[in-house]
Amino acid sequence: MLHEILKQIEPLNIQAMNEARELQDRFIKPSGSLGELERISIRIAGITGRIHNAFTRKIICLFGSDHGIYDEGVCSSPQEFTRRLMKVYAENQNAGINILSRQAGAELRLYDLGVKGLGTHDNIITKKFMPNGTNNFLHERAMTKELSEQVIMYGINIVREAKSEGVNVIGTGEVGMSNTTPACACIMAAMKSRDTFLIGRGAGLSDDMYAHKKKVILDALDFHLSNLTDPLNILSCVGGLDIAAMTGIFIGGAVYHVPVIIDGVISIAAALLAYQLEPLTREYMFASHESLEPSYNVASTSLNLYPPLHMNMRLGEGTGCALFMQLIDDALAVINDMGTFDEL
Repeated sequence: MLHEILKQIEPLNIQAMNEARELQDRFIKPSGSLGELERISIRIAGITGRIHNAFTRKIICLFGSDHGIYDEGVCSSPQEFTRRLMKVYAENQNAGINILSRQAGAELRLYDLGVKGLGTHDNIITKKFMPNGTNNFLHERAMTKELSEQVIMYGINIVREAKSEGVNVIGTGEVGMSNTTPACACIMAAMKSRDTFLIGRGAGLSDDMYAHKKKVILDALDFHLSNLTDPLNILSCVGGLDIAAMTGIFIGGAVYHVPVIIDGVISIAAALLAYQLEPLTREYMFASHESLEPSYNVASTSLNLYPPLHMNMRLGEGTGCALFMQLIDDALAVINDMGTFDEL
């Protein structure tokens, strides 16, 4: 089924992009002088097929999941924090993403894909693919290949339903203690790299824990080496439920012509896998901010997507997406409302 869906993805609408570019060049400004704002509105024209767009409905999808690799001591925070933070978001206790999504006028949607001990909550969509999170991928696959495809399909269907609701843009976010480890493992596997420089500290590891994290990732990549042959196998061997769902979001954005925003390193790992499944998905993605995690830059370079925001951020949760949504509003305001030299 996934193979058939990937065939539905189309290139951007070049005519709409050319018309948007010509209009930008007639505005009361030197050609190209608004830089990234112009590039954003031109690519959005290519995505929607329209020069003039108004993004009145924005959502940020935040996926919560735990990871079996946590058991290897690659994270300094208690795993219980995944559950606690999901409740904080759900009860709108003013976590970073609560504040920034509200500021951007975006609806925050929470998904429990496999958070240990998290029960049902009115403000959380419960879809526990693995109730206690993924397996410890140092010793076995994180999940089956069949399940990784199911989770991708779930992400695609989220976009399909959002499009039917009139959603214009989607941000991607996550929470899960130790999730920089599977994200980095996925990026290294996708890039066929064993460079330990790509492995970041995550949430404040000591020097000893950092060295241990590097060893765990390298050992896991070696353990699964013969199976790291394609994106689905990479996801199932060393990925996470959050990464799989976001991979589906990026694919769904391309299928249903909805722009999707990349947040940090976990999000861009999913974007890279979606791109390797179908390169056209890249045209529907926007990178928001440059994460401090070193593997982020390698992934963004491979995608040829360069984030305009350099904020020294590494929170996750989709916070970078919320900031970028405000840039999108500015870009659309310019192309919709700016005067032209012709009018003067």
